[in-house]
Amino acid sequence: MNRSISELRKFVSPEIVFGAGCRHRVGHFVSVFGATKVLIVSDPGVQAAGWVADIEASLQEQGISYHLFTEVSPNPRVEEVMHGAEIYKMHNCTAIVAVGGGSPMDCAKAIGIVAAHGRSILEFEGVDTIRLPSPPLILIPTTAGTSADVSQFVIISNQQQRMKFSIVSKAVVPDVSLIDPETTLTMDPFLAACTGIDALVHAIEAFVSIGSGPLTDHHALEAMRLISGNLIEMIANPSDIVLREQIMLGSMQAGLAFSNAILGAVHAMSHSLGGYLDLPHGQCNAALIEHVVAFNYHSAPERFNIIAQTFGIDCRGLTPEQIRQRLIDFLIAFKQAVGFHDSLSVYGVSPSDIPFLSQHAMGDPCILTNPRSSNQRDMEVVYGEAL
Repeated sequence: MNRSISELRKFVSPEIVFGAGCRHRVGHFVSVFGATKVLIVSDPGVQAAGWVADIEASLQEQGISYHLFTEVSPNPRVEEVMHGAEIYKMHNCTAIVAVGGGSPMDCAKAIGIVAAHGRSILEFEGVDTIRLPSPPLILIPTTAGTSADVSQFVIISNQQQRMKFSIVSKAVVPDVSLIDPETTLTMDPFLAACTGIDALVHAIEAFVSIGSGPLTDHHALEAMRLISGNLIEMIANPSDIVLREQIMLGSMQAGLAFSNAILGAVHAMSHSLGGYLDLPHGQCNAALIEHVVAFNYHSAPERFNIIAQTFGIDCRGLTPEQIRQRLIDFLIAFKQAVGFHDSLSVYGVSPSDIPFLSQHAMGDPCILTNPRSSNQRDMEVVYGEAL
């Protein structure tokens, strides 16, 4: 797992504007693109929280017309993407703005793909399958965890096959990301925990990914420091905007890391699990993280030791096995402190489901950068340990 600085590495990122209140500048950025009509993609919860109204007001100030599309599920579905693309075309839109968590943002990215190509979103599964540029895309996250606003990932749920599929391409990196910590003030504690754990797992997996390197390592480690040091306190003090800023910054750093280093087995398995049971993504990650770390540790012990030290674990004089156990214990204690205590069996997973889940995990692009080479039987064992 040694990383040579001479290895070729790429790094993609949107234009990022970070800071309280930056959502109000969305109209300015849309006008820069010369867009005449915007499709705003969101969901009913975000609209009820008032964040969509802020976006509408900003567009109105710039004299830009828009159409609102909020038919997005917590795990965005193929049919919703296709319907959104129809709405985009029907209303002659020329740009897309998404405001919300990972679901509206992923849906917006997918709508852009379909609008550009005129084909089913199902045809774009995999890596670098996109051939035409999408419409101008501005994303405004209202959760601190998914990092869809800075990443080259799109995750869509295919309900007919009970699975999620991934699209990975620099073509889906948004043009502008307006990261406004104020928008996270309406997250309830469960959503804050889900998205926070997701961001932490992004950072861990990016740091041990075989695609990691000096361009991503700093972001991954800083994300771990920020999230592990502030998430528990933020959930206990939800109105503290300073803590919100720290977690939002950690989420952004984790997103920049994993978008470029890619991820690993936790996300491959979590995508399979979330697609099968339609569960919140962070909840799936929380159920799997310590089991995958235990599985991967000896394939990248130096990297996992750095992670342990970043979390404040004193590794002096400890054997690798002792460090491994302390890291696992830390992750268990941390996730329990933010409210995650359940195993997969509580969510309805049975031993008979494991072959199906493992087969689809092995087909996920994230498995390719896992530090330990894996096969379906490996995945079955890890899922079994998480029951």
